[in-house]
Order: sequence, then structure tokens, then C-alpha cells
Amino acid sequence: MSNASTASSQYYVPHGSPWPIRGSLALFVMMAGAVAWFNEWAGGWAFLPGIVLLAYLFFGWFSTVIDENQHGIYNLQVDRSFRMGMMWFIFSEVMFFAAFFGALFYARVLVVPWLGGQGTKVFTNLELWPGYEGMWPTNGPGHVGGHADSTFSTIAAFGIPALNTAILLTSGLTVTIAHHALRAGQRGKLTLFLALTFLLGFTFVGFQAHEYGEAYRQLGLKLSTGIYGSTFFMLTGFHGLHVTIGAIMLLVIWLRVVRGHFTPERHFAFEAVAWYWHFVDVVWLGLFIFVYWL
Repeated sequence: MSNASTASSQYYVPHGSPWPIRGSLALFVMMAGAVAWFNEWAGGWAFLPGIVLLAYLFFGWFSTVIDENQHGIYNLQVDRSFRMGMMWFIFSEVMFFAAFFGALFYARVLVVPWLGGQGTKVFTNLELWPGYEGMWPTNGPGHVGGHADSTFSTIAAFGIPALNTAILLTSGLTVTIAHHALRAGQRGKLTLFLALTFLLGFTFVGFQAHEYGEAYRQLGLKLSTGIYGSTFFMLTGFHGLHVTIGAIMLLVIWLRVVRGHFTPERHFAFEAVAWYWHFVDVVWLGLFIFVYWL
């Protein structure tokens, strides 16, 4: 770290680091394994070395950043850079979900009625898809579902989805209380409510996994079950991945809190994870309304 700037410098010049090339290697191995797996050149085990290397990358690189921060290497200019980076990252995630919600809207509001012969495209139904019923969820051949029949139904909103909504909203409250406790220097309260937050997050993921199993066994719903199955699992699954990642980040922040990291004035890592968690909460509200309820 001899080339790194001190906290008093205006601009931070990072020292030489092996982590970028290691990250490139991890991503290459992971993608090569995925290609081999998807093309059936090898089994699912081919994907695991890349995952292990990626986990090693995250653990090692983040440990280096945390260590540098704890030793006062970073200045306020670096702090602003971190904040801008997190803002752009969350914006990119917003665009991901905007695309998936747009696909759901396009299929449900525009395409399905059109194929059903509604509006000005009556001949589409009569000539190309006779007998097609423009209903949601769309029905399809029985072989694409988990059941022998060809009728698929939606997931009821006021069951596990409603429970998960309450869980995520509660977790948004607990992380906010933890943030206020951190700013007030109340370490015990901070530790308790931060632990409650990541426990609620993992509970959400557990209920979602149970919901997926019930959806397959009872409703015959799969990713290949027409446009409804595709949009349902793409939206809820991608969000579930975000909840899992967010809960892991909250757990890491909690471990850092236990070790005495962060001060009431300097705690951006906590704030970044809290921003991400609130983003996950808001996205879930959209999912609950447009995927489950309406």
C-alpha cells in the first residue's frame, strides 16, 4: 500500500491489486462451466469451480477494502465515489426490473387480448389461432406444465405472498431502527435490530422456496409453463436472488458491527446495504400488486 494516498490527500490513487485479474479469471471459469453445463458437455459440477472462485474473489477483495477503510486509507472523495457507485448500481437494478415488469405488461395487457381476437385484430384469432382464449394466465399444452391437463392457475395473493410482504415491510422497519441506533451510538440496539433484519430476509427466502414447491406440485407451474410461468418465475426468482444477496450483505454488516466497526459519522457500508434493502422492499410491493394481486 505504499502507493496509496493517505486520508489527507484530495484524490485517492489506489495501489496495485491482484483482485481485478482474479475476478476476470473467476468470471471466465464460471461462464465456461455454464456453457459446458447448458450444452450438456458436462454436468452441473462444471459450474461449481467458477462459483467457488467468485466467492473467494468477493471475500478477498471486500476484506481488503474493509481493512483499508479501517486503517484510514480512504478520504471523503473515496466516500463520495462509493456513494455514486452504489446509486448507479441500484439504478441499473431498477432498469432490470423495469424490463421484466414491461414484459409482463406487454404480454398480459397487449398480446393476450390481441391473440384472443379483441380490439382491431379479430382476424388474428380467427385465421391463425382459432379457439384461442385470451385469458390470464394463459393455458397451454399439458406437457409444459407439471400436470397432465392444460389448465394453469395463478398463485393466490393472500397466502404466503401476503405473509412475505409483511415480513419484508417489517424488515424495512427494523433496518431503519438499526440505522437510527447506529447514528445515536446505541450499539446494543443496533446489533439486535440488524440481526432481526437479516433473519427476516432469510425467512422470506425460505417461504418463497416453499411457495415454489407448492406452485409446482399443486398448480403445475414451471418456468416453461407459457408466458405466465416465465414472467412469474423471472420476476419473483430474480427478486428472491436480490433478497438472498441483501440478507448476506446484512449478515456481513452485522458481523462488522459485532467487531466494533462503523461510527455514527462514518458508516457508508451500512447505508449502502440499507439503500439496497429498501430497494428490494419497494420492488416486492410492485410484485405483490401486479404479479399476485391484480
